[in-house]
Amino acid sequence: MPLESPEFRTSLQKLLVGLILILVPLTVFGFYVALQGDSHMRQMNGENFRAMTLTSAESTSQFIATCVRDVSVIANTPGPVQAVTLANRQYEHLSEEAVTTKIDAIEQAWESSQTDGLSSKILTSDLAQQLRRMRELDPTLLKITVADVTGATVAATERPVHYFQTDRESWRAIATRSQGTIHVSDVRYDDQTHLYYVGIAYPILQEGTGRFIGAVTAMADVSPVFAQLNRRQMGRTGRMFLAREDGIVVEAPGVTPAMQMKSEEYAAIKDALGSLRGRETGYIYATLANGQSYLIGFADTGLKEAYPNLPWIVLASQEARELNSPIRNMTAFALLVMILALLMLTLLGAYVFLHRRQELEDIETPDNKGSPLAAA
Repeated sequence: MPLESPEFRTSLQKLLVGLILILVPLTVFGFYVALQGDSHMRQMNGENFRAMTLTSAESTSQFIATCVRDVSVIANTPGPVQAVTLANRQYEHLSEEAVTTKIDAIEQAWESSQTDGLSSKILTSDLAQQLRRMRELDPTLLKITVADVTGATVAATERPVHYFQTDRESWRAIATRSQGTIHVSDVRYDDQTHLYYVGIAYPILQEGTGRFIGAVTAMADVSPVFAQLNRRQMGRTGRMFLAREDGIVVEAPGVTPAMQMKSEEYAAIKDALGSLRGRETGYIYATLANGQSYLIGFADTGLKEAYPNLPWIVLASQEARELNSPIRNMTAFALLVMILALLMLTLLGAYVFLHRRQELEDIETPDNKGSPLAAA
């Protein structure tokens, strides 16, 4: 046994050295890789959020552009152009004061039975039937109205609330501004259809001269945009929503425009939106009022330049803890393995050290007893 003991001790020491040389670098490298994976995961999730918001922003912008195009088609078809041209002829020999007096008289009696004949003409004319067919082909357009140069209604799919359209913001915008101006209103709620819509006003211009002779106004249902945003499945804490540049939420799960709620996420990304680098990045990590870190992606719809009433921005947010939980579990596991490996190496090293010290003491004791001094 005394001969075998040094061999065992030497073998254990070599094993310890080998384990140190192998396990320590591997565990440290594994922990480093896990930390790098966490960083790459955060970046990958950010890029994913940026892509999602960009896609939704582009589809939202395309939806509004399609609605405007549909109204422009109506404004440029022969029916509305001929109808407003014919309606404008009745004002040729009348003074501006006489025209205003005539229209005001009709407007005041609009809710009474005196205007039933005019109302029936507006709703049953060939142009009105043509407008209803167009609406059937494009259900996004809820109500369509055609008015002449004075704002008097010429034809409509439904009886308008007012005969005279000049009190509308959209009418003032297209009638007083430069040629070809298109007006799109902010999101509004229609009590009859119980839908949210944007009002679109498109001018009817005289062929050749480009002179303003009337307008087509339509209500475009925006519920398809809202439904598209709500279809995004983003886990327990994730959501995608639409907000204005003042932070007011246009649409979000459980939120309607009428609530006028401010977005906490928009306040967090406001500085990023103000810089070119921030807009190009398209996402940030920010700590919100609940103390949790959130990944917030954002993309501008680009509608504001053409339609000032639609400064819409698409946002997506989700708790960073929920997003990064898989890689964080791996990082925690790697850290645990590293700690256990170092602990085992420490215990093994302590055992080797104590075992060697004990054997050295055992060797020294017999030598001392067998010396001449001991015999004397």
